[in-house]
Amino acid sequence: MRFLCLSDIHGHLGPLSAVLATAERRGYDRILVAGDICFPGPEPLSTWRRLGQLDALCVQGVGDRALAALDPTGLKPRDDYQRARLKRLIEVRDELGPQLLTRLAKLPQLARHPLAGGRQLLLVHGSPSDPLEPLTHDMSDAIIAKMLGDDPADVVLCGGSHLPFTRLVPRFSAPGVPASTQVINLGSVGEAAGLSGPSQAEHAHASFVESSDDGIEVEQFLVRLGKAA
Repeated sequence: MRFLCLSDIHGHLGPLSAVLATAERRGYDRILVAGDICFPGPEPLSTWRRLGQLDALCVQGVGDRALAALDPTGLKPRDDYQRARLKRLIEVRDELGPQLLTRLAKLPQLARHPLAGGRQLLLVHGSPSDPLEPLTHDMSDAIIAKMLGDDPADVVLCGGSHLPFTRLVPRFSAPGVPASTQVINLGSVGEAAGLSGPSQAEHAHASFVESSDDGIEVEQFLVRLGKAA
């Protein structure tokens, strides 16, 4: 089975559409989205609807949780940046409406999918031990293994950091825990970053993950915005 794996779309329909156009030429079976779907980009409702049309499997990210759970009237911004974010939070909440906010609130923080060969995939925004805490490229294997805890997944798809990476992480010996887990941070579709800083207008991150009896194949790729990759 071949998955198109995305994260951190942040309400940017244009980059999402560019990724989908590239991916459709390559082919895939299902879309998996590791959270941060709608906020703070310019087209939150259209982004949500597009993923719904494609029957994407989505988990809740930090931004999704904030949209669904925060009461804007109780927030006191301390500077211009926070005031702008609060204004945008209110705008996005109004655009989505109460029914979709309820659906965002009900998104799972963790979702599992069976893979060929008896393996298991875990989709989460952050880490299995704390879905709101991202696994990042600069963490050691030991720290990542600790954040994986005793989760039995052979593959972990995550986001949150906006910087993609893939790493085979050795695990501790415990019943039901694999000897190693493939950790795949999917980067960001809507607010992609490179090691030198944000580059949202230039490219979007995406990954193909293909499962067969022989194992897992991962292809992380960039879609340059404004033209097909």
